[in-house]
Amino acid sequence: MEDNSSIDIAVINQKIEKESAFVDLLTLEMNKVIVGQKHMVERLLIGLLGRGHILLEGVPGLAKTLAINTLSKAVHGSFSRIQFTPDLLPADVIGTLIFNIKENDFSIKKGPIFANFVLADEINRAPAKVQSALLEAMQEKQVTIGDETFILDKPFLVMATQNPVEQEGTYPLPEAQVDRFMLKTVIDYPKLDEEQLIIRANLKGSFEKVNPVVSVEQILRAQEAVKEVYMDEKIEKYILDIIFATRYPEKYGLEEIKPLISFGASPRGSINLATASKCYAFIKRRGYVIPEDVRAVIHDVLRHRIGITYEAEAENVTSEDIINKIVNEVEVP
Repeated sequence: MEDNSSIDIAVINQKIEKESAFVDLLTLEMNKVIVGQKHMVERLLIGLLGRGHILLEGVPGLAKTLAINTLSKAVHGSFSRIQFTPDLLPADVIGTLIFNIKENDFSIKKGPIFANFVLADEINRAPAKVQSALLEAMQEKQVTIGDETFILDKPFLVMATQNPVEQEGTYPLPEAQVDRFMLKTVIDYPKLDEEQLIIRANLKGSFEKVNPVVSVEQILRAQEAVKEVYMDEKIEKYILDIIFATRYPEKYGLEEIKPLISFGASPRGSINLATASKCYAFIKRRGYVIPEDVRAVIHDVLRHRIGITYEAEAENVTSEDIINKIVNEVEVP
């Protein structure tokens, strides 16, 4: 841990304030098309700045596709959408070798994964081998076609969606694969007044044009700047206490939730919680992390990383309820 005396918070704060100036521009631009859904837009930015990926869960028609499409337009990046279906093959995602008769040789045809923003629509509709091809690309940030390896474009953000309503004919993502998503965001219906605006805009058919307000270079610079956001040792300890409480609740005076948890968050959980907290502080134009930042992102980072037992299911206890109990119990620095 760095010595506190050698860290000038004021200098970091100034730098972050300057580097994060584009956040407001980007949010304004997205708000031209996306009504409400502030939480989803913020989480997309956290995923983008933290070099992570997002799993979005929500019923159809909540502007999930529209959100990532709008973000790609506002960032001046490339966008591709993959509709996952039961007959999809890994080659349909990453690309394949095609025999070229003229050349009498194989040429490489790249798949839709080669874009800055990739929407994996209804990821639980395709079989495991397609899901794992996508998840490998997400993890390694590279793809192998034939005997050639290609590095994917930067920034690279995958937003996968799944519909919580239908479970028939779907292939749920295994726990180990869900863990690769930095955030799992559950989105809800818009508020009444927001939906009124949505109806009006759609009936008029007059959506404002989204302009590219941020360059890809600015995003890459911001990804580096996020690393400089200062995190005190007390905040690190707070994050670790929360993660360890998911594994050993009895050590934190939470004996009653021990039978409800089948497994706790992995070290990937603590890394992502720290990264997401830094990204949230950056979005709020601050050069240091406060406990509120951790609490703001904790549900999105941990809801898919805590396994619940049959006992919990019988008692209608969700991973959200467990997170709430832990957050209320663990001492805030």
